[in-house]
Amino acid sequence: MIALLVRDLRLATRAGGGFGLGLAFFLILATLVPLGVGPQSDLLTPIGPGILWLGALLACLLSLDRIFALDLEDGSLDLLATAPIPLEGVATVKALTHWITTGLPLTVAAPALSLLLFLPHAALPWLVLSLLIGTPALSWLGTFGAALTVGLKRGSLLLSLLVLPLYIPTLVFGAEVVRRGAEGLSVATPLALLGGITLGCIAVLPFATAAALRINLR
Repeated sequence: MIALLVRDLRLATRAGGGFGLGLAFFLILATLVPLGVGPQSDLLTPIGPGILWLGALLACLLSLDRIFALDLEDGSLDLLATAPIPLEGVATVKALTHWITTGLPLTVAAPALSLLLFLPHAALPWLVLSLLIGTPALSWLGTFGAALTVGLKRGSLLLSLLVLPLYIPTLVFGAEVVRRGAEGLSVATPLALLGGITLGCIAVLPFATAAALRINLR
């Protein structure tokens, strides 16, 4: 599994692998919102948490169609299905690779981009923490959606329609953590719900993803 993780990381960071695409989109969104709304702190501060989390969500969505598509094209997915590694482990490695190359860079870059939206300094630790806890759920859900649509024509459009509704709870609770942190309120409830969603995704979705892959590879 470690060898598979290293392989996927190399493919993701190679030219055309999609690494940096989500981060670039996140940067563009955080830059364009102040230009469109206006650089007034009284307008941007209330919507800042939602904008940052929405940007992270959409940035994760950009590279989901690459999770299994490249392996399907070169035949690697058929070999992985017959390898000693169970498909549940393959699904976990794919989701982890997506998070390392997409979710983790977004988490690191978010504090700097939050300055463009006049986010209060008190909210920055909660922004980083919420993204660190919540973005793995986006990757695991996206991997499940990619398994459902692998091999389909125009699968990327269908993938977006399938995954976006599943992303909504993570978006709501993640933005609520940042909003409450900015206002000095208790973040225990939304943070616990956000963590529960992520833990549930990590525990359950590898099995659902493996089942979807087995059906599509028949």
